[in-house]
Amino acid sequence: MKTIIWLLGVLLLIVVGKAVFIWSGAYNIAADEPHWWLTARVMDTLRDRSIAARAADIAVPKLDDESLIRAGAGNYDAMCAGCHLKPGLESTESSKGLYPAPPVLTRKRIEDPAAAFWVIKHGVKMSGMPAWGKSMDDGYIWGLVAFLQRLPDMPRGKYDELVEISGGHQYGGTEAVPQQHDAGIEDAPAEHSHANDHSKAPPHHH
Repeated sequence: MKTIIWLLGVLLLIVVGKAVFIWSGAYNIAADEPHWWLTARVMDTLRDRSIAARAADIAVPKLDDESLIRAGAGNYDAMCAGCHLKPGLESTESSKGLYPAPPVLTRKRIEDPAAAFWVIKHGVKMSGMPAWGKSMDDGYIWGLVAFLQRLPDMPRGKYDELVEISGGHQYGGTEAVPQQHDAGIEDAPAEHSHANDHSKAPPHHH
């Protein structure tokens, strides 16, 4: 009984200590001040394991379709390049100011397409990564994933060419999905095996 009381007392002290620490405002939440080493390790592990667990059952479509890659190029340039950069671009105001720093996707090859799809669709809390699935249909998200497979080996001229012929920013959120003339996009599977039930309407272009 004494041991149980002692353990409960220690647990109570830990809880109260954490509450006092949080309420005091002692932890610097500023984006220009890195996390403590242990905090960063815990958060990195939590993020990686959370993504892996949720992406494990996602079926990856064929990502070598050129029309899928072209669509991804336009969306990447419009939505992602400001943080993750483009060939020949070393930094932007956003990439320098975000913490944790967004990965430079012109240098970092995506090893797990399913995990990349999940992150693009759902975003990551407290990282600056938006949940693009709120406004973008799964087919266009797979286009981004397909484009990311090519990006690390892509010279600036090829990047600009793909963006130019891509049709610009296209999305098919809750109000629309790509029509069949967007070859390679309309057949990309959703996150799970359930088919999308969105109404067929032309994608928006910006």
